[in-house]
Amino acid sequence: MTKVLSIIVAGREMKVEFGRIGMLSNAAIFMSYGDTVILTNVNASAKPRESIDFFPLSVEYEEKLYSVGKIPGGFIKREARPSNKAILNGRAIDRTLRPLFPKGYRNDVQVVTTVVSVENDNLPEILAINAASMALCLSSMPYTIPVGAVQVGLIDGNLIINPNAEDRKKSSLHLTVCATKEKVIMIEAGATEIDEETMIKAIKFGFDVCHSIVEFQEDAVAKMGKAKIAPKLYCVNEDVEKDVKSFATDMVKEAMYITDKDLRNTAVDLVNSKVNEEFSEKYAGKSADIKEVLYDLQKEAVRNMLLNDKRRPDGRAFDEVRPISCEVGILPRTHGTGLFNRGLTQVMTVATLGSISDVQILDGIDDSERTKRYMHHYNFPGYSVGEVKPLRGPGRREIGHGALAERALEPLIPSEAEFPYTIRLVSEVLSSNGSTSQASVCASTLALLDAGVPIKRSAAGIAMGLITSKDSSQEEVITDIQGIEDFFGDMDFKVAGTTEGITSIQVDTKLHGFSFYVVETAIRNAKKARLFILEKMDECISKKREDVSAYAPKTTTMKIDPDKIRDVIGAGGKVINKIIADTGVKIDIKEDGTVFVSSPDHIGVDAALKIIEGITKVIKPGETYLGKVTKITAFGAFVEILPNKEGLVHISKLDFERVNKVEDVVSVGDEILVKVTEVDSQGRVNLSRRDALKDQKDQKEKQEKENEEKKEQ
Repeated sequence: MTKVLSIIVAGREMKVEFGRIGMLSNAAIFMSYGDTVILTNVNASAKPRESIDFFPLSVEYEEKLYSVGKIPGGFIKREARPSNKAILNGRAIDRTLRPLFPKGYRNDVQVVTTVVSVENDNLPEILAINAASMALCLSSMPYTIPVGAVQVGLIDGNLIINPNAEDRKKSSLHLTVCATKEKVIMIEAGATEIDEETMIKAIKFGFDVCHSIVEFQEDAVAKMGKAKIAPKLYCVNEDVEKDVKSFATDMVKEAMYITDKDLRNTAVDLVNSKVNEEFSEKYAGKSADIKEVLYDLQKEAVRNMLLNDKRRPDGRAFDEVRPISCEVGILPRTHGTGLFNRGLTQVMTVATLGSISDVQILDGIDDSERTKRYMHHYNFPGYSVGEVKPLRGPGRREIGHGALAERALEPLIPSEAEFPYTIRLVSEVLSSNGSTSQASVCASTLALLDAGVPIKRSAAGIAMGLITSKDSSQEEVITDIQGIEDFFGDMDFKVAGTTEGITSIQVDTKLHGFSFYVVETAIRNAKKARLFILEKMDECISKKREDVSAYAPKTTTMKIDPDKIRDVIGAGGKVINKIIADTGVKIDIKEDGTVFVSSPDHIGVDAALKIIEGITKVIKPGETYLGKVTKITAFGAFVEILPNKEGLVHISKLDFERVNKVEDVVSVGDEILVKVTEVDSQGRVNLSRRDALKDQKDQKEKQEKENEEKKEQ
């Protein structure tokens, strides 16, 4: 029997249907917001997976092109691998839900959110988070904490919830807030240099609206929810825990208090070896338990160090940024490079400039963006952490970090009109010890300036962390977290921006959320750190190079009458292909008449522009040209005055005297001066050599007369 519940959010109906579809799934729902509909199915394995030390949660965000009435492109005509946006949306759901499952839950869980209908005014990715939480709450799985999700926009200083398609174009903020009834659980934001206080207000605004969605889910659970099945949770053997702690606590604490990272890691490895040697026989087959106890001991040592001893693993103050160093122009043939170091984190970004035709073409359910002229790619090889790992294509993490850095810089990228290039940034992580995504923002800024890209301002990013006591009575927000603080900490709060404000935020947590004290402290402290980093970056390079690299294409734009586009292209592309062949350029023409011409050198660009100007120029009577004779007939000579534009000089207009034969005055290939006397209704151009010569003679006589008058004076 179908059960339906609904609620009004931001003036639109949010509705859930349960019991109508997916009868064999643990829970399956249709959740709609306006005409946007998400089909969500959640399932779990009957038994925990053995010999693993993590929660095997899989979240899939499936975009179906039928949801927007499209047939997939290509030969296969069906959806293939997920788009980058689908992967990012799946990651957002995962990061929101994962912390809310009980610790020690090892059953395989799969959450599949399928976008089956899309109305542009209502974002499917926001609805999918709500739908995933709702389905899990309705299921028999041990998931009991509902999450609400909203998007917050900012237009003319006014905050709005779930802006529609038109509002999103005007909004200077695109903020996603996910929250439980008591705390914020996940934040994603892209912004046009929003100040810190406005951002804090926006998060609070979204948090308050999330309450009503959480209550809606609680009401649905009370009316439609399945009985929860008590899970079998993984827990460490009590004897193993007692013995290992007794044997290793002091050794672990001593090792974790070593300031130098390499020495600390060596000491920790030695402790692990001693523990395994001591208990390998006594607790044969319990290696996972031993590993878990050692992890808890290390985590406890780090937390004790921060909360009680008020010191960090490397000895820094809680608000102190690691040493910064920057370099640019380190690769001779690339268009721009930036090398950024923060402590032992090192990222090199390489900028490549291409023609407008190099834009990325997007095929997805979102009609707001069909091409991208700015792309940011991020690579995280095994050697960046000193490991041996196979080199494969980008995974979800790489795609996510690249998108985060891209979002941070996007508001600063010049428009196509200001800088007619396609821009690709590739961030190579060379060494990783915390916050490589934000180091990528810094390295990318350096690379853009080195490439001569006129960005609005420099941007930098920083990652804030959080350490809490077991009872949550103590909270310490720390600046610029390194690997050990990220691994054993409770939060990764990334903030990027300029001297003027925030351009991006991404927040993950391992807790059941965090308080507004943490939000406010992290955002305000991040500003202080960001300004410090920007100062260091400015010491390296503070403004763009005067010109783009000698190895980058030279690109120029011009505007032509849209009605003249067909003249430039020619029948079957004959004209434009000849221009390209003769000058060695790339030419891209937009529907509004904007023409982009690019070439490795200015010579080709200038030549192509001259040809296009000639083709599109409107010829007017009275204008004089130096043209080339292309054909001779009994009644006159045809003269090319502009590329692909000819006019006729009638035999009577060739000279002052009577001309018996055209060949007596001109030959094919001669360059002669001609004047336009008429452009008839069919566009035919009549020329006169006689009138041009007369004008030339008159001009010469006038000049001689003026010169004589000057001599007499």
